[in-house]
Order: sequence, then structure tokens, then C-alpha cells
Amino acid sequence: MLILTRKAGETIWINDEIEITITEVKGDQVKIGINAPKTMDILRGELRQEIGESNRDALADLTGIKNFLNQEKK
Repeated sequence: MLILTRKAGETIWINDEIEITITEVKGDQVKIGINAPKTMDILRGELRQEIGESNRDALADLTGIKNFLNQEKK
């Protein structure tokens, strides 16, 4: 993990496509702006985790249904 210190108004670039700008620092919160191609998905960490958990649950349900259907065929 790369750790950087930035002040409001300063930027970070990732490759030539993604620019992250620190827009405000207030107490323990930092506001950032992200310029990236519209084709790139940008998700908050907690939302990405929630989606992953939901996908795992859906896969487990699908596996259970598939197992049930296979037992019905026998």
C-alpha cells in the first residue's frame, strides 16, 4: 500500500487516466474528487464489500437450488 500526505487542492494521478483531488479536509474527514473514464466503475469500499457478500449469498442459494433439482431427478 502506498501512503501519501496531501493537502486540500493537491492531486494524485494513477496512470494517465485517473486524477484524485483532495477537495477538503475537515476534522477526521477528507473529501476527494475523482476524474476517471466513464467506463470505469468507482465504488466505496463498504459498498463493494456488500456487493461481494450479496453475490456470495446468491451463489450459495443457486447452488442449493441446483442440488435440490439434481436430487429430484434421481
